[in-house]
Amino acid sequence: MNYREVKKLNLGCGENKKEGYINVDWNNLVNPDVIHDLNVYPYSFKDETFDLIEADHVLEHLDKPFLAMIECHRLLKPGGKLFIKVPHFSRGFTHAEHSHGFDVTFPLYFNKKFTKSGFFGVEFELIRIHLNWFSFFHLLPAMSYGPTSIFLLHLINKIISGLANLNRGFCSRIWCYWVGGFDEIEIEFVRPK
Repeated sequence: MNYREVKKLNLGCGENKKEGYINVDWNNLVNPDVIHDLNVYPYSFKDETFDLIEADHVLEHLDKPFLAMIECHRLLKPGGKLFIKVPHFSRGFTHAEHSHGFDVTFPLYFNKKFTKSGFFGVEFELIRIHLNWFSFFHLLPAMSYGPTSIFLLHLINKIISGLANLNRGFCSRIWCYWVGGFDEIEIEFVRPK
């Protein structure tokens, strides 16, 4: 693969390596394209290299997620997109190596109009945010869930996620625990031009 021509980056790829991306992970057992500990800065790419960066359930494993976001800003071209998925705080610590859970306010810290004391020095424009009550359907068969149970969970997920996304702040603040917590927050950013 000619890394100079690839304009998409998959950070913390794990077993989810993506065709047409530079796949980065610290674990050589997953055979990434680039082996790098994402807690070590800077990452080994030049400024404004990528049109798209994806980080799917990665930030919660890092020591300082805001530093990783600053690094993503450095690596993205102006107008480039950043897609992240992170665990909602209500279920953020269900994995033994999670260091952080996230709230729907996380994207606000990249808007200098939100708060001066919390702004992290790089701006991202928020394009989309979505709460998912359940997101790991692919793991259910290995946990002995049958097709009927999986179908019902898909249906329940659509209903609960739909209600939550009517007012994400109210869900996070008031009722997220009433339904057993939310698995993830999907966030899409663009680096302003």
